[in-house]
Amino acid sequence: MMKVVKGKKKTSVLLALTLAGTMLLGACGSNNETGNKTTGGEAASGKPVTLKVEVFDRGNSPSGSTITKNYLTTYVQDNFGKANNVDVQFVPIPRSEEVQKLNVLMASGSDVPDIVFTYDSGTFYRYAQQGGLTDLGELLDQYGPNLKKFLGDDTLAYGNYQGQQFALPAKRAHLGKYSSFVRQDWLDKLGLPVPQTTDELYTTLKAFKEKDPGQTGGKVIPLGMALASAQYEPLLWSFIQPVTEEQRYTLTQQLGSNDFPILLPGFKDALQFMNKLYNEGLMSKDFSLDEDKKKLNEDAAKGLVGFFSEDDMNPFYPDGLYSTLQTNIPDAKLSSVDVYSNSEGKHPKPEYAPVGLYLMIPKSSKNAVEAIKYLDWMASGDNLLNIQNGVAGENYDLQDGIPVAKADAPDDIKNRVYNWGDMAIISNGKQLGDTEKNVEAYVLGMPEQFQEETRKALTISRSDTIKPVLFDHPIEAQAKYGSALRDKFNEIVVKATMVKPDQFESTFESIMKDYMANGGQAILDERTKAYEAMK
Repeated sequence: MMKVVKGKKKTSVLLALTLAGTMLLGACGSNNETGNKTTGGEAASGKPVTLKVEVFDRGNSPSGSTITKNYLTTYVQDNFGKANNVDVQFVPIPRSEEVQKLNVLMASGSDVPDIVFTYDSGTFYRYAQQGGLTDLGELLDQYGPNLKKFLGDDTLAYGNYQGQQFALPAKRAHLGKYSSFVRQDWLDKLGLPVPQTTDELYTTLKAFKEKDPGQTGGKVIPLGMALASAQYEPLLWSFIQPVTEEQRYTLTQQLGSNDFPILLPGFKDALQFMNKLYNEGLMSKDFSLDEDKKKLNEDAAKGLVGFFSEDDMNPFYPDGLYSTLQTNIPDAKLSSVDVYSNSEGKHPKPEYAPVGLYLMIPKSSKNAVEAIKYLDWMASGDNLLNIQNGVAGENYDLQDGIPVAKADAPDDIKNRVYNWGDMAIISNGKQLGDTEKNVEAYVLGMPEQFQEETRKALTISRSDTIKPVLFDHPIEAQAKYGSALRDKFNEIVVKATMVKPDQFESTFESIMKDYMANGGQAILDERTKAYEAMK
């Protein structure tokens, strides 16, 4: 649903972006088919090929470096560019204006980089639909064997549109999303075991409220909640009943980048449980106002919260929630736990799609071969390792085959890889050959005193996970109604949770009717047709 934007300045910006979108097909598709499959004629004749690669500009370059001229850009030129007679030039795009700036570049045709990317799947699908992208299938087979092996079929599938490989999705190193955490010192003080199921959790929350083991003076919050996915998704999904493949594909609603179980059996039961917790005073009173999790983090760090769910590693970062909690309460102890349970005794929770960025080569590019060669080079030998970690013995030491950053390295050495995440574009996170090593790299990057709990949290986030539903083409209704329905979903959670118990049934029926009338039914209908077509 499009909102009317008042004001001349905002209107002109919207107009420019609209024009950029309508110009995209013509501008990006103007070259002939041979134009975007160049075999490097200029390079073969001795003249270097200029390969332009997008790079995110976060405004964080250290002194002596710029986003286009730094240790890693020099590494790329010295180790790929010179060997292939290619001049690699990086085109900065402000991270905060990613999609807008990319739309303008794509519409220009001549000024667009040879390699562009976005985190937004809708933007990728739109470019593919409008004919603005190069089909990479044959190029990948011919010039990208290492890249193809590195990404794998599961990841590559997310860059497929109507049978053609129009994007190369970056491979995500760790698919886990959520874990939960309990105040172990509170359990110990009350002589309670770690809860293993939702029912046991309820008993634990009641004990926290009644006995206030943290001596908060009546300010205890047994279950910390915020209006954010990491807090309510583990609870919601644990109530979903076993479903068929057809139900999973058709009744799931994707809003933005997340799948939500709004129409799946058990969703209503989940909200009723939240309603019970809220009305019994077992949950954060003002969670509906806390979309950025700021209040939850403050309450937990002050020692007021007994249990909460969160993005798996979040509490353990240096100067993060746990560190602040122990500064305030030295004896406080958090334990990573997997509590919310379903009817089968499992602990279901969503996992990430195995993708990060969508890497694309515009149809107008004359250097598609060099682009694939560059990405293939990144996936070859130790190149990705070196981009992500720097120089062995100077930036890092190997510990059981895992690079661990040297904390005592001087700043000029550390600054070599300040932008590794934005240069290593084929990967989301550090890749060390297998999932366990990838996860251990995250663990060893945390403060030593928190490493064991980090390891537990990462294991929890990868257990009993629910994979995202992937269709072979975009669901148009999701793109059309997704943003507005995401707001309505939050409204469903808030209203159903905060209403008095005797008003729950009528409230739930009313808000669900409103949700379906404002796009939910359209998404359901289109997903049902798409599933039938896939069969």
